[in-house]
Amino acid sequence: MSPTLKFGAHSTIFLMQNRFTAILTALAAAALFGATTPIAKALLGPMPPFMVAGLFYLGSGVGLGAILLGRAFVRATNPGLHARDIAWLLGAIVFGGVAGPALLMLGLTSTPAATSSLLLNLEGVLTAAIAWIVFRENVDFSVFLGMAAIVAGGVVLAWEPGATHATAGALLIALACLCWAIDNNLTRKISTADAVVIACAKGLVAGATNLGIAFAMGARLPAPHIVIGAMTTGFGGYGVSLVLFVIALRGLGTARTGAYFSVGPVFGVALSLAMWPQAPGASFWIAAALMTLGVWLHVRERHEHKHTHERLEHTHRHVHDEHHRHVHDFPYSGDEPHTHPHEHLPITHSHAHFPDVHHRHAHKRG
Repeated sequence: MSPTLKFGAHSTIFLMQNRFTAILTALAAAALFGATTPIAKALLGPMPPFMVAGLFYLGSGVGLGAILLGRAFVRATNPGLHARDIAWLLGAIVFGGVAGPALLMLGLTSTPAATSSLLLNLEGVLTAAIAWIVFRENVDFSVFLGMAAIVAGGVVLAWEPGATHATAGALLIALACLCWAIDNNLTRKISTADAVVIACAKGLVAGATNLGIAFAMGARLPAPHIVIGAMTTGFGGYGVSLVLFVIALRGLGTARTGAYFSVGPVFGVALSLAMWPQAPGASFWIAAALMTLGVWLHVRERHEHKHTHERLEHTHRHVHDEHHRHVHDFPYSGDEPHTHPHEHLPITHSHAHFPDVHHRHAHKRG
């Protein structure tokens, strides 16, 4: 019989603080990713699409690899990947680091920019759909409405009256969004592992793949200063952004993190307006209002019910709250938070929670 525990006010406050930290982390990831487009426009100029993607991803992988080397030098402790995580990581790399970028670059060659921007909103929708339908992540009505408002904001922002599209290119971009949606949900399965390792592996594989395709198509490396600019942009917009995205997954789940990440285009447009000053049009303010509404609907969510935690073993940064009542098999100084492998015994209790790494339980349907 699982023990029933009363969840204290202190732990509830701690969980709420962690939740808002995760929300800010997801929004920071969106801001970095959204800023990539206008910065790339300013730095890169005309360049083959696969070369752009390759340099961005390679900059991500190399930059994060340097961080990993620095951490190893100072012997920093971080949760590593386990053997059981490798299959999930490889799947995420194949879908998100190889197939997704390749399909997008092929689709962009025959699809207008406005249509492409509209289609890219599918990533958030498909991410949420897979999380809700396949992985049974909980969705409340306010969360669903919030997701709809954020997607609607993206559509308004990218809409260009009279734009046409090529069916084949549009299908390729939609398939790219599906690949990234699968990637997001697979990454959720290993989100307690080292986010820098995950993002570094994706960056190196995706960078090498896209550069290989670019060279095979006859492209050549641009001038050194453009290469450095592209790789630096990729380090922030793809590398650091992905690290923050993985961290946010731990506290929010896939669908909610994907929704917050979908506000990235607003940050991109705002930065564009700052770089090339002009009065923002009505579509920007409508999109910003819809996305703000969507974020507010997510923030105000309160999901509470009696639930049971099954036995679980994993590694992540934690403090000793109601979810972490374990002993240590090593000399423990009492410092918190800290990181080490630990076991969760089955418990049953009731408190407000979200689909974080400790609350991925099933819900009754109907």
